[in-house]
Amino acid sequence: MTQNMPQIEPLSPDAIETLFTRGDGQFLFARWGRPIVPVVFGVTDETVAILKGAIEALCVLTGHKMAETDPELGVNLMVFFVRDWAELPVTPNLDRLIPDLGALTDRLQAAEANQYRIFRFDESGAIKACFAFLRMDDELAQVPADTLALNQMVQALLLWSDKAFTDASPLALLEGRAVLRPDVADLMRAAYDPVLPAMAQDPSHALRLFARTGRVQ
Repeated sequence: MTQNMPQIEPLSPDAIETLFTRGDGQFLFARWGRPIVPVVFGVTDETVAILKGAIEALCVLTGHKMAETDPELGVNLMVFFVRDWAELPVTPNLDRLIPDLGALTDRLQAAEANQYRIFRFDESGAIKACFAFLRMDDELAQVPADTLALNQMVQALLLWSDKAFTDASPLALLEGRAVLRPDVADLMRAAYDPVLPAMAQDPSHALRLFARTGRVQ
């Protein structure tokens, strides 16, 4: 999930566009439009603290906010850890939050997936909620908790492409510790520039992000 920290070049406009271009060819960028209120299920208090610490660090990076409660939803970032996808349909009240939960569970089992995220959006297209599911298979069980937490929160803070980070992790190793890659950190900081819209569907938005990374040569 990580790699030793190489000399990392700034992301180009094309690379940024790719990170928000979905498998169907649609460019879609979205960031959170409200403070994040997280809750974590299925892990120890120590792991909960690590996950919340990762969210706090990314909020500091981006200038986004956290809160104690969401006035509409109560909590808006839910992270579920399970050992088997079959646990989802029997999780109390989850079917009220996730439509067609049974069909989703069947798809995740068939794909042998170990993670999945669902986003909800407000009327402006900004993210208002995220549901992240992780099945702790042998692969994820080998990942240190802090690495897993940071990787998951990076992917929850923006609506990345469904293909983003399949070939290269957003993290790298620095002195044996997982850290956010500098180029990804610059992009996330730019994504939360208040001058920019919270949602964009035009690929030219990648140029606006690039111009704000602070790494233009």
